Amino acid sequence: MAYLLQQLQSASAERHADKPAVWAQGRTLTHGQLEADSNRLALCLQARGIGRGDRVGLWFPKAVESIVAMLGILKCGATYVPLDPMAPPMRIASILADCSLAGLITDATRLHGLDPSAQQSLRLRLLVEPATADASTLSWDTLGAFPDTPPAVDAVESDLAYILYTSGSTGNPKGVMISHRNALTFVDWCADTFRVTASDRLSNHAPLHFDLSVFDVYNALEAGACVFLIPESVAVFPANMAAFIAQHGISIWYSVPSALVSLLLHGGLETRELAALRLVLFAGEVLPMTYLRRLTAALPRADFHNLYGPTETNVCTHYPVDRAALAQLERLPIGRACANTEVFALDAGGARVQPGQEGELYVRGPSVTSGYWGDAEKTARSVVPHPLHSPSGEKVYRTGDLVVLRSDGDYDFVGRRDSMVKSRGYRIELGDIESALYLLPGVREAAAVAIPDPEIGCRLIAFVVPHQPDGLSVLSIQQHCSERIPKYMIPEKIILCDGLPRTSTGKVDRTRLARDREPGEAST
Repeated sequence: MAYLLQQLQSASAERHADKPAVWAQGRTLTHGQLEADSNRLALCLQARGIGRGDRVGLWFPKAVESIVAMLGILKCGATYVPLDPMAPPMRIASILADCSLAGLITDATRLHGLDPSAQQSLRLRLLVEPATADASTLSWDTLGAFPDTPPAVDAVESDLAYILYTSGSTGNPKGVMISHRNALTFVDWCADTFRVTASDRLSNHAPLHFDLSVFDVYNALEAGACVFLIPESVAVFPANMAAFIAQHGISIWYSVPSALVSLLLHGGLETRELAALRLVLFAGEVLPMTYLRRLTAALPRADFHNLYGPTETNVCTHYPVDRAALAQLERLPIGRACANTEVFALDAGGARVQPGQEGELYVRGPSVTSGYWGDAEKTARSVVPHPLHSPSGEKVYRTGDLVVLRSDGDYDFVGRRDSMVKSRGYRIELGDIESALYLLPGVREAAAVAIPDPEIGCRLIAFVVPHQPDGLSVLSIQQHCSERIPKYMIPEKIILCDGLPRTSTGKVDRTRLARDREPGEAST
């Protein structure tokens, strides 16, 4: 039985050495090749003194090397940190500083755009290109000098496997720490629930720094199946995505609901041969019932499942969609707890909710993170002593999500207790956007609001009050944001105004901003 993530691949390499393991950009590695290449990388990292307790970043677009890198880092006992390949260098520099990366695997363009002062902690710079003239930086073909034998390393299930950086309310990204045990709890549940086999073909639509990708990659490796990494050039065009699914015979699809809505509205599903697609999973945001009904009609052979869970727990509840009940359902439940996981909701007084009552959801079990990298204060606010069994000393995760317990034991998601929102499946703190706006010298006040949208979850709007009436333009604000926050966090509409409305307590009246927005205002 596997207790480390990399053991899933090693076992499949023994059983399915010649079967495809990963496809990306027209290139394929078999499970045998993936095992050998990741062993070489692990030995290379060890030769540079990188091992247990160290962290290594991945900063390049999806490629077969992505999976080699993830496994190679794990095999040397270290922790991998997947970084958004589209994030601006300033954002990446802040993560490097926060995480004190010992190594960085990237490409020449991104490395050269990173300020040298941000690279001080690095003991290894490895480029995914085959060659480089820089003596301080290794090239990917250097790995050929190392044997393909498994490295010797002591690791246990409580060691960190990876750190995922998500949006933070202070303007600084926060690193969610996930151990091998945390991740395997989820992967094992998926294997039992969805019965992934060696003949399956799994899509990977989510970025590798997004927790949805954990299912795609590790359940494919566990089963001896193949995972197809969907490139950005395909993912942004629904018709291309639908063609991709058909061309490669994808049997398992997992994505945010907005990707499915795009496929439905613009992908021409009715014209595609999608008989191989047996399983459609979605998570990350609410899928409107009207679109779910149409999707199940468009894909009559596929089983649909709604998965729920923050990055800190991966998936903690699950709802298998009952086609017969869709006509009567007004809201799609998030279901009930996955195996080896407990969820419970507490009302404002700290008591368990009863059917029909609303409360905040808590998660208990081995999938729960130990906290946030280097941030004991934030960890203490979210990973808390069990509120109903405090003498045990057990910690649970406080999600901040509000739910209603249904009479049948399932939960309905009803909203957030703070300013975190979801857009296109990404979890975003509005405060993170505002912090970036306030770094622009000409900004006097700024507020970000989220407008519900049935296709993508929420659309982001920023209201900006300049110091001088003509001191800022929408274009300059957009350019500023593009240098400091990821693309998915940049407001699609920026409204310049004279002041922000206030509540009676002096706080910014965000409800009024969202209600009174002017559709004709300047936007990005």
